[in-house]
Parts: sequence; C-alpha cells; structure tokens
Amino acid sequence: MKTEHDDAQNATKVALLDAALMHVPFDGWTEVTFQAACQDCSVDQVLAQAIFPRGAVDLALAYHARGDALMLQRLATEDLTGLRFRDKISAAVRFRLEVVDDKEAVRRGTTLLTLPQYAGDGARAIWGTVDAIWTALGDGSDDINWYTKRASLSAVYTATVLYWLGDDSLEHQATWDFLDRRIDNVMQFEKLKAQVQANPLLKPFLAGPNWLADQIKRPVGRDDLPGSLTPRR
Repeated sequence: MKTEHDDAQNATKVALLDAALMHVPFDGWTEVTFQAACQDCSVDQVLAQAIFPRGAVDLALAYHARGDALMLQRLATEDLTGLRFRDKISAAVRFRLEVVDDKEAVRRGTTLLTLPQYAGDGARAIWGTVDAIWTALGDGSDDINWYTKRASLSAVYTATVLYWLGDDSLEHQATWDFLDRRIDNVMQFEKLKAQVQANPLLKPFLAGPNWLADQIKRPVGRDDLPGSLTPRR
C-alpha cells in the first residue's frame, strides 16, 4: 500500500529526473548535473542522495526505467493482433526507442554505462528492457529458452540502439530496416537450431547437452540471481 511518504518520494524522483534532463545534453550524467538538478528543484542534496545514492548514475538508470515503463504503456494500448511474433518483437523495440524524448540523454547514458565500473548496471538495464518485452508479449518459457530469448534480443536491442544513435534518416527509417534485418538473422538461427534438433542422425550426440539444458530453469523468487539448476517448485 502506498503511503504519503511514498508519493512524496516518487514526486521528488520525477522532479529531480526532469530537472537533470535539462542539463544532461551539456554536462552528461555527471555530478555537476546531479547538483544542478538538486538546486533547480530546491531539494536538499542529502535527501536527493538518499533517493539516488550514486547520484547521476542512478538518475541515468531511472531515465532508462522510465523509458521501459512508457514502452509497456504503449504496448498495452497498441493492437498487435494478426502480426507475426517476430513483428511484435520488432514493434516493441521500435516503441522503446520512439518513447525517447531526448536522444542526447540516451547517448550520454550509453557512454556512462559502458564504462567498466558501470558496465554491470548497463547490462542489467538492457536485460530488464528485453525481459519486459518478452513478458509483455506473453513469453511463458521457464527453461533455458528463457535465457536464450533474452540474450538474443539483448544483442539485437543493443545493436539497434547504437545504430539509431547515429541515424539521421527520415523518421529513422534506416534504423527500422536495420532492426528487421537483425531480427531476421535471429529467426534464421532459431530455424537452424530446430532443424538440428529434428535431425535423427544428431539425436545421440545431443542427448547430453539437451539433458543439461533441461535442468536449467528461469530464476524464481529472487531477481538478483542468474538462474537455477533445480526444478521450479
């Protein structure tokens, strides 16, 4: 149950993030931006630090999370009925980029979150995005496919974002064409995997790897672990 304190904290988070976005194009996601946001909102820096312990890094991650939330809102309102599943995936990635209101903020965030000390945060942010996409589109896998789907889409999403950051084509059409090609590559790989699995000559060689793959389950209970080698309860 939300309390008045929660509402006030959320309002402060939103205000700080909105204020920071005015400075990011000039100063990046830096301590300078964090302090400027505090001053613009008249928020005591101690309070701001309690909400965003790592300052601008946590602000950048909050901006990424806001984009994910906006993407999910759009997915909930769009009618994707009749589309092939690969087209639904493509639409979701496109929606995620289209909700961005400041490409420079993403560019600066990408630069920050690829630094060695923050690379783990960047990887988790991307994984969270693709997990949100698969979950919203109804993925029910709970075995190794849960991981391979998200790993494949993470690669597609990352490559597409980097392409999009440098794309100046009309309405980013070059990016959407690039995205479709990357998804086609993944689908071709999945088709090849299915053909290998269906080949009776290869079944004896795949028995061991398939058994091991069947033991891997999606993470349950805690979201800070990479997975489990035990069945779900």
